[in-house]
Amino acid sequence: MPGFSPIVLAIAFAALVVTLTALARRLPVPTPILQVVAGLLIGLVPRVTIPDLEPDIVFFVFLPPILWAAAFFTPFREFKANIRPIGLLAVGLVLATSVAVAVVARALLPGLSWPVAIALGAIVSPPDAVAAAAIVSRLPVPRRVIVILEGESLVNDASALVLYRTAVAAAVTGAFSWGESVVRFFIDAGVGALVGLLVGWLIVRASQWTKDALAETLLTLTGPYIAWVVAESLHVSAVLACVAGGLYLGQRLSTAVGALSRLQTRTVWDLVVFLLNATIFLLLGVEFAQMMRTVPEGSLGSIVRMGAIVAAVATVVRLIWVPLLTFVPRQLSREMRRRDPAPHWKPVFLVSWTSMRGIVSLAAALALPRVLSNGAPFPYRTQIILITMTVIMLTLVVQGLTLAPLIRAFRFAPEQTHIEEERLARREALRRGAEALDDLAREPWADQRDVEWLRGELRDRMRLHELEGGGPSARRRLRAGIISAERRILVRLRNEGAISDEVLRELEQELDLDALRARAGEAR
Repeated sequence: MPGFSPIVLAIAFAALVVTLTALARRLPVPTPILQVVAGLLIGLVPRVTIPDLEPDIVFFVFLPPILWAAAFFTPFREFKANIRPIGLLAVGLVLATSVAVAVVARALLPGLSWPVAIALGAIVSPPDAVAAAAIVSRLPVPRRVIVILEGESLVNDASALVLYRTAVAAAVTGAFSWGESVVRFFIDAGVGALVGLLVGWLIVRASQWTKDALAETLLTLTGPYIAWVVAESLHVSAVLACVAGGLYLGQRLSTAVGALSRLQTRTVWDLVVFLLNATIFLLLGVEFAQMMRTVPEGSLGSIVRMGAIVAAVATVVRLIWVPLLTFVPRQLSREMRRRDPAPHWKPVFLVSWTSMRGIVSLAAALALPRVLSNGAPFPYRTQIILITMTVIMLTLVVQGLTLAPLIRAFRFAPEQTHIEEERLARREALRRGAEALDDLAREPWADQRDVEWLRGELRDRMRLHELEGGGPSARRRLRAGIISAERRILVRLRNEGAISDEVLRELEQELDLDALRARAGEAR
């Protein structure tokens, strides 16, 4: 933007992100949609110049940490239990959508070759987990739906990008081999996953060696970029490298680092992912506005119509694929019905309808080469980019605005499994803590007054979690009031000069952790 320094732009961007987030909490509009619209308005402002997005930078800056964080926080047990539906969506549906879109694209764009049409299909085939998670995760949705959607997003980018690169290579060189492509897919996936596992293993070992919370947090932040660069250097799947590394680290970090490091890592990652997500959707809107300026006058309407048709095809294919692959195999196999009974149609439809497109589709479209190997321009490159952006915008707006009302209308029953497992975990943890205290009480250095005090605390905690089955209790509210009073007196002591800011921060962190525990208990 002429006349403004990068620092001013960064401050303005941060203020815009905060404002949009606060506004979204007060309006019945999902935050991603507000961010895209804001980006679109920024891009339409006269004399505002936004630098072109380099696809390599988009892939490298945004995708590794988002994939790593999604894999890190993915419940691995549920991921394994739902590997069949995840695989059918992440690989099977990507291929089916790519073929269907390619067939329609060849009818819409005369003379479009099959490789270029397949490339367009691969571009728009993978749904974006960021947009869906921003809406679905805050609403009462069955846990299995969230696991399947998150698991799909971890793998579908890899299958879509492998198909995309194969199709683009065929379009540029004119040579294509199905056998070589299939073999290449499995090699890329296998070696990419091994790279991610190796990077995750090295981070765990380095964290155990450093014993420093800040260094351990920085290691987790650099992990996805290291995995991405190594995988790209070996020409294997960088997406699966980040997924495998995040999954491995998520299963090992609890025993590799201390409590402070875990708290700090979670906080830092929450902030990083939040900023990246906000930036992604703002850039989507800005880039769409910029691309509209490059379209010849009178042709924008026809391209938008093509994008609407492609979006409808991708949506309809998913609406057919998910129920078909959910119910038909169970009708044909008694063993499958016994092992995994057919789910209710409501969660099945919710998975079918959640198919918003995002950053991967945008970056893949922008990464299309400008010329073929013979020097000719890449066919329909501008149209493909605009069709992709139209698909992204339409799916974000249509599905983003309908998901929340749809979920509320379905009135899903509250999840009980998570609550029961939490009660079991708390009960067993307290029991083991009591046993450990009995063992430690026999040590010569143990003060029996401290032992009795801690035994009383353990008994109180046990009774607290037994009250009303772990539900809300007056004791939790009393505890919250005590914590609030303690925080106020600490601030007063700091303001009077009786204690330093450092002492305030240390004690306030302890109170904050207690407050979070009390709030979590009140929510149950």
